[in-house]
Amino acid sequence: MKGYLGVDVGSVSTNLVAVDFRDEVLAYEYLRTRGNPIKAVQEGLRSLRDKLPLDIEIGGVGTTGSARYLSGVIVGADIVKNEITAHAVAAIHVIPEARTVLEIGGQDSKLIIIREGVVVDFAMNTVCAAGTGSFLDHQSTRLGIPIEEFGGYATKASSSAQIAGRCTVFAESDMIHKQQMGYPVEDIIYGLCEALVRNYLNNLAKGKELLPPIVFQGGVAANEGMKKAFEEALGLEVVVPRYYHVMGAIGAALLAKEKVITDNSYSNFKGFKASEIEYATSSFYCGGCPNNCEIVRIQVSGKTLACWGGRCGKWEMEQTEMEQAVPPEPEVQIPSISQ
Repeated sequence: MKGYLGVDVGSVSTNLVAVDFRDEVLAYEYLRTRGNPIKAVQEGLRSLRDKLPLDIEIGGVGTTGSARYLSGVIVGADIVKNEITAHAVAAIHVIPEARTVLEIGGQDSKLIIIREGVVVDFAMNTVCAAGTGSFLDHQSTRLGIPIEEFGGYATKASSSAQIAGRCTVFAESDMIHKQQMGYPVEDIIYGLCEALVRNYLNNLAKGKELLPPIVFQGGVAANEGMKKAFEEALGLEVVVPRYYHVMGAIGAALLAKEKVITDNSYSNFKGFKASEIEYATSSFYCGGCPNNCEIVRIQVSGKTLACWGGRCGKWEMEQTEMEQAVPPEPEVQIPSISQ
């Protein structure tokens, strides 16, 4: 059996998906990145391997997400794509007529406008936490209610408490005030959902026409209250796909399949044994021009596998050149006891 692997590594979650030749999901893995994308990818590879048929052959691998270049080196990616492309491809795969994609993750959110199967516009929020999943995470901690239960509470609300959503600090202050006034917790939680939706639409949707079908994906789509709040704000139905939380990885897998089939090439996949290799990352500043770009490199046993992060592509070169060009790690002099 031939399958295609997609890896989406973000700041909050790391997702891996394997699809078959019919583009059906064979297995997926959703886990927390916890500030260590290398460990998360390797753990995901081990877990995914145990869920797949023994005779599976990975015919192509794609990576996306904020750590797409890093994960691409680890797994041996055939294609590396940005999140906008990956999420759009996955949405069109699920709903071919999709014209609007709402995507809210833990620390960023995206709005993608599609017309006739082509992305024509998009917007991203990567600065303010008030328009992302961390907004609800923070308030769930304050309320002492697991974030997984927020949707159930929100759908039971008889009305919503008006909460300022422009800033997480003001939202928390407003939420505390509503608690002191005796608002039911269900109304407060739904008010938080509405606040996040208002922030999202005010920051990302200005000047953009949001047409149906509208697809809602990302981890926050698990919250039924968010779906309801979007539908009330837009006056339109919002569709949440079955694999809403791993859509980026699905898009990466589909792009990898298209790449290897179009090129009629073999995959660069390093195999599931990549989960056992000891990788190390470090960074340095180029200093070659006033940009002074921070360059990230990944190494195995002191051997540099790849570098990225520069604006000009100077460090994205062949392996032999890279080993000669990359400055060595500074040696730390350990004083002797006599000193």
